[in-house]
Formats: sequence, structure tokens, C-alpha cells
Amino acid sequence: MKEYFVDITEPALADMDDIYQYTIKRFGDPARAGKLYDTIAKEILSLERMPLRYGIPQFEPCIRLELRRMLVDKYSVFYLVDGDTVTVTDVIYSSSDLEARLGQRHDESTG
Repeated sequence: MKEYFVDITEPALADMDDIYQYTIKRFGDPARAGKLYDTIAKEILSLERMPLRYGIPQFEPCIRLELRRMLVDKYSVFYLVDGDTVTVTDVIYSSSDLEARLGQRHDESTG
């Protein structure tokens, strides 16, 4: 089975750190925050195999950039597949306005 290299961008790592910090503030439980962080990281690393199993959401900028979305707990992990590389770009709370948040981030970086 083909394996892909998984690259997690600085903004995605910052998202994960923000989730970790928020979970500690919200629940006062560093162990819970660490478990959530580890779960997200483990699922991201699972993209080394079959990253095309997740689809491209039908909104911008996902369509334009071919960003795929994987759900992990209450979070959406967005990533690109280019050749043998999977690049994780964003980790965002799924109940937020994903289209607006991704649009702000990716329109700034491309335009």
C-alpha cells in the first residue's frame, strides 16, 4: 500500500495548540486536553495511508484549492494531497463558520 509523507503546517500546529489551551481553560483538565491533542495528531498521521478517502467539501476555498476534510471528534482537519505529500493546513472547530474561517486564511495567503 502506498504511503504518503504527512506535513503539518505551522498554522495547523498553532490551531492544535489553541485547541489544547482552550480545552484546559474550559475544563481545567490538562490530561483531557492532552488526550484530545493526541487523538487529533494520531488521526492526522493516519493520513499517511489512503488520504484520498476523505472528500472535498463543496464550498470555497475547498473547491478551488482541493482541500479535503477529515472529521476528528468535534474538529475538522483540512489538508491537501500533492503527489506523495499530504499537507495539513487547518484544524478548526467544526461548528464554527468553516467557509468564512478558511476563506480568511486562504484568501490572505493566495491573494
